[in-house]
Amino acid sequence: MKVIFAIVSLFATAQAFAPALNVARPASIRFSTEEDIDDGPRMNPDKPELPEIKGDFDWDAKFGGDDDWIVDNVPGKMVVNEIDLAAQNTALTGLEEKYRKQRLQEEYDAARILGWTAQAETFNGRFAMFFLSVGLLTEYWTGVSIPGQIEEMLRVGGFIGPDY
Repeated sequence: MKVIFAIVSLFATAQAFAPALNVARPASIRFSTEEDIDDGPRMNPDKPELPEIKGDFDWDAKFGGDDDWIVDNVPGKMVVNEIDLAAQNTALTGLEEKYRKQRLQEEYDAARILGWTAQAETFNGRFAMFFLSVGLLTEYWTGVSIPGQIEEMLRVGGFIGPDY
């Protein structure tokens, strides 16, 4: 039982020091089904002997018959008066400034090495949990409480005099 407990504890503490694995897969792999995949070649509507052009051609003619194809109030096609355009410009400038400040703060925080940084907090938490589990395992195996272990380390290190 002690061996199993020790292995589980060591695995849990070792996992805290392992780097996180964020495996990102493309959306086409995550959400595609066999019905979604169209293997047929797409042809250019103007010259059928050539493949389809990626870019500028009449999308309304191609997808106009679809039920979900929107042709009214599409950005880039709708007419906006000067007052609405100025309001949009002001709102976008405010958003740009907000996210610029946020980006600069994140860059500053990432460049800091000492002090109250996120990296220091992460390492502090990991070391605290590791040594807490080591202290609890030592208490389990030796019967000496964690304050007793600290006192023993201070005595061995010479910071506390011997008991006479």
